[in-house]
Amino acid sequence: MASKLWEKNFEVNQEIERFTVGRDREMDMYLAPYDVLGSMAHITMLKSIGLLSADELQVLLGELRSIYKDAVEGCFEIEEGVEDVHSQVELMLTRRLGDVGKKIHSGRSRNDQVLVDLKLYTRHEISEVALLTRELFDSLTAASQRYRNVLMPGYTHLQVAMPSSFGLWFGAYAESLVDDMYYLQAAWRITNRNPLGSAAGYGSSFPLNRTMTTRLLGFDSMDYNVVYAQMCRGKMERNVAFALATIAGTMAKLAYDACLFNSQNFQFVRLPKECTTGSSIMPHKKNPDVFELIRAKSNKIQSLPQQVMLIMNNLPSGYFRDLQIIKEVFLPAFDELKDCLAMTRYIIERMEVNEHILDDSRYDAMFSVEEVNRLAAAGMPFRDAYKKVGLDIEAGTFRASHDIHHTHEGSIGNLCNDDIRQLMADVMESFHFDKVAAAEKQLIG
Repeated sequence: MASKLWEKNFEVNQEIERFTVGRDREMDMYLAPYDVLGSMAHITMLKSIGLLSADELQVLLGELRSIYKDAVEGCFEIEEGVEDVHSQVELMLTRRLGDVGKKIHSGRSRNDQVLVDLKLYTRHEISEVALLTRELFDSLTAASQRYRNVLMPGYTHLQVAMPSSFGLWFGAYAESLVDDMYYLQAAWRITNRNPLGSAAGYGSSFPLNRTMTTRLLGFDSMDYNVVYAQMCRGKMERNVAFALATIAGTMAKLAYDACLFNSQNFQFVRLPKECTTGSSIMPHKKNPDVFELIRAKSNKIQSLPQQVMLIMNNLPSGYFRDLQIIKEVFLPAFDELKDCLAMTRYIIERMEVNEHILDDSRYDAMFSVEEVNRLAAAGMPFRDAYKKVGLDIEAGTFRASHDIHHTHEGSIGNLCNDDIRQLMADVMESFHFDKVAAAEKQLIG
């Protein structure tokens, strides 16, 4: 069994080890490539301050690139008895290079290692979430344009209210994703700061060049104060979780609408056959299981900020093992959200829209406001027009005209989709994903 990096002259009880290690090995597999990237930047900096020779640096970088390749290709493993990814990487280097492998830990702690790993992993996942969100946005705006002239009922209190359109319905969810992206942008800015060099939270007596590692890893800036660098663990995850939760909230609401509109009592949309399931007893059933699961998974993700908050909420400054548990709820959430985004986009692009909803006279009353406005525009006082139309509806003499003309910004006749697309383009450009990709590519070689 491999010894621990911190082990002295005694062994920990195996049950205690099992309890304290928990799911760390499993969770650290998410972090493996990023642990290697952080180590590559760190040792490059160590050479610049004279703690490694040029030859030692090149040998270490060569081995780390090999380990990185294994990690991204799924060939990396954390061995039984090895605590975490940091220990595994150092163990592999020491086996292959001898004492040179032991030099990579100078000037750092596993605390700032996991901090930088989490930051690198999280910013990569944020970029993937952003791109998938943009793809769903594009599908929604395309559907909004395609069905811009197809009217449907709008509802308040689940009562038929006023004319809406599928252009408005699809477009509303597209614009909602723009606002969600502002949250994601804030999460990115908090995430994309370098904690490396804070060591155990109190810095190092080595003359570390933290500006150099910030540049090498493509961070926008660093977490300057070393105590704050440690304190931001948990805070970063909580704030990112809020961003993920806002996107999930949009998808949960969309999924609910789609399930409702797909039901026989509405028949506003028809979901793709491959996205529905049947019943073991009722041969007519086509259940919207995919959207129901998207709704449930999205609601689960909306609980993530509270889970993170309650784990780290009453901790003082400094490191505590409590923070380890955050990884168990935080790291897997990205895959779940990305899966929901991809599935939602798939269905939206294949959803069939009922273009004859208003042939059903039950929806005639939703044109009452149009008639009130027509009478008011012709000179009748609004309250008199309102009363007249109300009495006509009660008497059964109201006759709806489907000929409506809404022209103001954001209305049925003026969706402003080009303006909404520009908002999304602006927020996407502000992330500067290309800067990060270039820095990582240069580091990997």
